[in-house]
Amino acid sequence: MKFAYRFSNLLGAVYRQGNLSFSKDGNAVISPVGNRVSVFDLKNNTSETLPVSTTKNITCVGLSPDGNIAVVVDEDGAAMLVSLITRATLHHFHFHKPVSSIRFSPDGRKFVVTKENVALMYHAPGKQREFNAFVLDKSYYGPYDETTCIDWTDDSKCFVVGSKDMSTWVFGAERWANLIYYSLGGHKDVIVGCFFEKDSLDLYTVSQDGTLCVWESDTELDGLVLKKSQDKPKPPGPGEEEESEEERNEGEVIRGKAGAPKEKNTNNVRYKQRSKHFFNKEGDFNNLTAAAYHKPTHILVTGFASGIFHLHELPEFNLIHSLSISDQRISSVAINSSGDWISFGCSGMGQLLVWEWQSESYVFKQQGHFNNMASLAYSPDGQYIVTGGDDGKVKVWNTNSGLCFVTFTEHTSSVTKVTFTSSGFVIVSASLDGTVRAFDLHRYRNFRTFTSPRPAQFSSLAVDVSGELVSAGAQDSFEIFLWSMQTGRLLEVLGGHEGPVSCLCFSPVQSILASASWDRTIRLWDMLDSWQVKETLPLSSDGLSVTYRPDGQELAVATLNGEISFWNPQTATQTGSVAGRHDLETGRKETDKITAKQSAKGKSFTSLCYSADGESVLAGGQSKFVCIYNVKEQMLMKKFEISCNLSFDAMEEFLDRRKMTEFGSLALVDEGAGDGDGVNISLPGVRRGDMSSRHFKPEIRVSSLRFSPTGRSWAATTTEGLLVYSLDGSLVFDPYDLDLDVTPASIRKQLRLQEWAPAIVLAFRLNEKALKQEVLETVPHEQIPVVCGSLPDIYVEKLLGFLAASLEKSGHLQFYMTWVQSLLMLHGQKLKNRSGAILPTLQALQKSIQRHFDNLSKLCDFNMFNIRYAAALSKQRGLKRAAEEDKGGEEEEEDEELSEEMSVASLEDADLML
Repeated sequence: MKFAYRFSNLLGAVYRQGNLSFSKDGNAVISPVGNRVSVFDLKNNTSETLPVSTTKNITCVGLSPDGNIAVVVDEDGAAMLVSLITRATLHHFHFHKPVSSIRFSPDGRKFVVTKENVALMYHAPGKQREFNAFVLDKSYYGPYDETTCIDWTDDSKCFVVGSKDMSTWVFGAERWANLIYYSLGGHKDVIVGCFFEKDSLDLYTVSQDGTLCVWESDTELDGLVLKKSQDKPKPPGPGEEEESEEERNEGEVIRGKAGAPKEKNTNNVRYKQRSKHFFNKEGDFNNLTAAAYHKPTHILVTGFASGIFHLHELPEFNLIHSLSISDQRISSVAINSSGDWISFGCSGMGQLLVWEWQSESYVFKQQGHFNNMASLAYSPDGQYIVTGGDDGKVKVWNTNSGLCFVTFTEHTSSVTKVTFTSSGFVIVSASLDGTVRAFDLHRYRNFRTFTSPRPAQFSSLAVDVSGELVSAGAQDSFEIFLWSMQTGRLLEVLGGHEGPVSCLCFSPVQSILASASWDRTIRLWDMLDSWQVKETLPLSSDGLSVTYRPDGQELAVATLNGEISFWNPQTATQTGSVAGRHDLETGRKETDKITAKQSAKGKSFTSLCYSADGESVLAGGQSKFVCIYNVKEQMLMKKFEISCNLSFDAMEEFLDRRKMTEFGSLALVDEGAGDGDGVNISLPGVRRGDMSSRHFKPEIRVSSLRFSPTGRSWAATTTEGLLVYSLDGSLVFDPYDLDLDVTPASIRKQLRLQEWAPAIVLAFRLNEKALKQEVLETVPHEQIPVVCGSLPDIYVEKLLGFLAASLEKSGHLQFYMTWVQSLLMLHGQKLKNRSGAILPTLQALQKSIQRHFDNLSKLCDFNMFNIRYAAALSKQRGLKRAAEEDKGGEEEEEDEELSEEMSVASLEDADLML
């Protein structure tokens, strides 16, 4: 088995913090999720997480006007230049201080970054390769407090900066003679947004207390006069601040003072306040938190801390729309280029919404688990992933689109385990609220609720192969409960464990239940023999996780001492063990008094799963690493680092001396309940103004691992979200049975001679994907059954696996389906004898066929309804035309009769005249 698994997608989280952006065409939303960036395609209803990551959580993203590049900045000011076309990192840069906002100029030649109280203007990276992609042009000083927002004029001549000191500063991007800087007041709170009017210097400023000021300029954009001679900046005086190193290297410094600069012989640009408006407030805590303005349509969107947003038309300040989308603070607002779609991000709930304001409907509505995810499970065909979290929600995700399509909220406490039944249409979940619930994926409803005679908190769950028996383990009464899925009745309570039941697992081939407990035993219960204990396996330490191999012939058990032991369930003997404590490599938490090496002695694997072929086992726990072991060799094959985000706790192995003071670690100082990182915890029952709320940094850990039944991917629920790793076939070149005659030239020679079967055999021996595809697609359609019948048995399975992978992305559906049908019809009996080994291949094939079936059935339904509509429309038009023709025929008859009467009358008149 090859381990070329690469990070594929991030599910379970759609937005954390930072600003949202729309793509150039307005059809995709770019959202920061932790230290990664996700792109949500609203037209095709898919999501993609870029394969780039920063060292800490991302706070702002600047998108170029052409939509090709983005500048991504994290909490510490470390920036990355990312290509949105190649999905690659082009350049690294560090601003040395936290950055509040970043904005490209409309012409794409420059961009402005605001940090602390200074605005830095850089030359935008060009298409040529440069040693330093970020070249500083000018530094602008003016505000006395931190800057908050930026906006540019349409012709990129000027930009405006808002600040926490309640002032707004207008700066010239060039050395204009009549506008170097201009300071505007008029607000009593922090500036949230400042926007130029279209093709004008007129301004709108919005503050946190819900005030809008409209500023009118006495000069048009064409009236800006370029200064002829650039004065060299003077050295700083005794009271002025020394320039930083990056300002000394290159770029000039512009320092503003409150009030307009005085210039001789020029009419300076001046502003006056035209009007002032106030938003309706519903209390002291309904602060305005986000704002966006669409210049062509003059639409201002404002979001509030209560989850309400307003749409106003400026400059008249007419209220167009008002709606509450959440009960949490709206963190970010963005409008697409056409002005039809508005995106909202709520960091408190992890929500991302796209609202079409004209039709008043949701285009996109997603929310991840806003607490830790505890468990996940793949559907039998690998199409869906179900997750359960500490927020009590059960969510089902589509692995192809990466989006959640149904959420079940019936649980009232943390969901500890989730699983699919063998049919794939029923989800079963266990929770600490004392219930086990079954959900139907056809009707999206909770159709069974299983409870125990005495209240119990369920921490483990398993469903047998038939889907008839549901078992759950309690962590307080040390018992295992068995229910019938058909009737919902409690069948039996299995006692015998002397400690909490940590994990349950049914055998894939027999009705035998394996239970792991803290009493250092694994018990095997026979479901067919009065639910008696068949075997008891002694462990060296507390059992934490147990799982069966896909063929049911082996058990893997993770224990508290960091070991993974392998057992034969038939003979109840141990076949091997792996000491994995040193492979975890846990980090040191900021509150730990001991080193990471010492704390690792108390860590262990808490989640296990076999690969689809049963040759390897995945293990994860309280660490940032996921380990994959070879069962036969009992050795570590590869370690996957699930995150490099230093915003999580227990990421670094050594203590950061820069955070140490004479009073202790700075990490132990609570910086208040307002603008901290991490998770807010408030007192129970307190909704507003809770001064006792505390922040903590989430600790990195892996709570659950599952391999896809297709063997092409595996997923892990982590502190960062639901991470999916897929098999990257392009990285693997694994030829076998090679000799000097196996070359691309000899393969193409066989094709020219129309020796199809030898050509396929040679192509699979060379094992190059492009060549295999070329050979297969060269075979004539009518020759496929003949070729399939003459293939050796060893190449039948390899060809079936290649078809399963190719069918997922190929457009030649009928051609590849003919190959699959011929192989299964001619070699079905031989494949059935090795069904256990080729099961992942068949499941991958089923997944591909099912996906194409779903897409084509939707398309056929759509076309069928369109044809019916067109037929009905044509029929209606035909009836209307027939009615018009009948009416026209009657009018023609009347005209003929009238003409006959007139001709008779004219003859009579002629007779009279004669």
